[in-house]
Amino acid sequence: MKLLKFLIGLCLGALLILVPLSQFQASPLAPLQDLAVQLDGRKKPLDTVARETVQQIHGRATYHAANGEKLDALQTYLAMLFNDRDWNEEPFVLLNYRPLKTEAGLDPEQKYFAFSELMRSRLGGTVARAHQKEAADQDLSRDEREALSLENRLTLLINTVSSRSLPLVPHPDDAKGAWVGIDAAETLYEPETATPITESYQTLRQRYRNQPEAVAPAAETLREQLVALSPGVYPAQNQLERETRFYRLHPFAKAWQLYALAFIAMLAVLLFNLGDIYWGAIGLFVAGLAIHGYGFWERMQIAGRPPVTNMYESVIWVSFGVAAIALSFELIHRAKYYLLAAAPLSVVCLLLADSLPAVLDPSIRPLVPVLRDNFWLAVHVPTITLSYASFALAFGLGHILLGHTLFAPNSTRIASLSKWNYGVLQVGVLLLATGIILGGIWAHFSWGRFWGWDPKETWALIALMCYVVPLHGRLMGWLGSFGLAVTSVVSFNAVLMAWYGVNFVLGTGLHSYGFSTGGSEAIVGSLVLLDLGLVVLAALKHQGKLPRSKSTSEELETTMAASDVPVQQS
Repeated sequence: MKLLKFLIGLCLGALLILVPLSQFQASPLAPLQDLAVQLDGRKKPLDTVARETVQQIHGRATYHAANGEKLDALQTYLAMLFNDRDWNEEPFVLLNYRPLKTEAGLDPEQKYFAFSELMRSRLGGTVARAHQKEAADQDLSRDEREALSLENRLTLLINTVSSRSLPLVPHPDDAKGAWVGIDAAETLYEPETATPITESYQTLRQRYRNQPEAVAPAAETLREQLVALSPGVYPAQNQLERETRFYRLHPFAKAWQLYALAFIAMLAVLLFNLGDIYWGAIGLFVAGLAIHGYGFWERMQIAGRPPVTNMYESVIWVSFGVAAIALSFELIHRAKYYLLAAAPLSVVCLLLADSLPAVLDPSIRPLVPVLRDNFWLAVHVPTITLSYASFALAFGLGHILLGHTLFAPNSTRIASLSKWNYGVLQVGVLLLATGIILGGIWAHFSWGRFWGWDPKETWALIALMCYVVPLHGRLMGWLGSFGLAVTSVVSFNAVLMAWYGVNFVLGTGLHSYGFSTGGSEAIVGSLVLLDLGLVVLAALKHQGKLPRSKSTSEELETTMAASDVPVQQS
């Protein structure tokens, strides 16, 4: 019976993955979206170029134009490429960092600005200062880093609007040779070969602006001509379609939706004693983990490397690790609480990755030289980030323990939760220690030294000590269940600093390939303070300094205790 319930949950998850069915239907612009472009060190479909360009400039993949149109990424990109409107006046460029907007004399409440508006502002001084400090090899302030990011967005907009240099024309015989734009086709091919390409591109441009319904045939003609130029160099059609299909499926968004449903189902199991749907909740969670894993596999195949080289990939991987570790422990202990702790964390990570492309850049780019040793990349980085996943799971369990302290302080379940939490912390410490050692070995080969007190290294060590010391204190009897719960919550701030703070706040050190802009220290800091306030509140309750609401705590304890009846083994 439990297998049937599990399969029902799994099948329900599979059905949700298939919705909407339109994601599997060919797009009217398929011949255009599957045009190959050599850009950023790899060959990719025009659909991917469009998505990455629009997300980098606008911060999201859809655009609500000034005339009220809602355009997807490809439509927006083609509107820029074929210049069908005044892009000087379209409020398209993202600028979300308030101090920089204030310094430039812009409206701090406004999020999107027109190119002309930004060029009239006082941003030039900040950009010039940033370039001077870069030339002098000095560390940049947050304002200066944000100004350079904005400059990159403006440069990308300039280079995209009416561009005829998009490298669509393949090299005649060298698979690694440089591609050129339509206007430069005659530098690689004889005029009688290049001229039809130029004419087909001009026809496509005119039809997009005047006859949108005739775009697909013109695009198909151009694609066939480009493939015929160099069949041995041009990427295989199934390879281009694979990447387009991956982005259309949007597996990571489907994963968080399934995790959320599994969380709701498991919460119902605990709060309303609905043990019959326990295995259905597990099935939904497994479906989420499966589509999450599929997304990782597809991204690895597209990139040709493990997808753990920037903050976006790190966040996606950590959310996968949280779910996988929680499921492993859940299948061992049948505790219910592992999934309850893991699902919200995975949902939050995937939502952030999905909704903040300007901050967590999802683009697939070539590796910097220090990361090109794929053996060390495949062992060091995943190990470190899996430790973050373990500590995140302990962070979630710690909050459940603090909740029991506040609302059910006499529950017999606290001892079990503490034991389960202790096991997760042990796994995290083992993974982090191993990852630090592997990183030192990699650093020896890459930089000629095992340890150099780089900010990333230092904060990884601080995070390790923040967990090792309390775990030893637990062995010595210095910490009880409540102390371990506090450790799980408070010590995670050291992980947050090693993971987020070094990249977004400090922005210095040898691990510069992981640095990003756009993170909001104010929001993150406020959430940390709010969380620490919860810890203080629980501590006061634990010490008996807050009044006890008998009816609330006893009612919750009775309801949750009823849900602890072992799952039927029918």
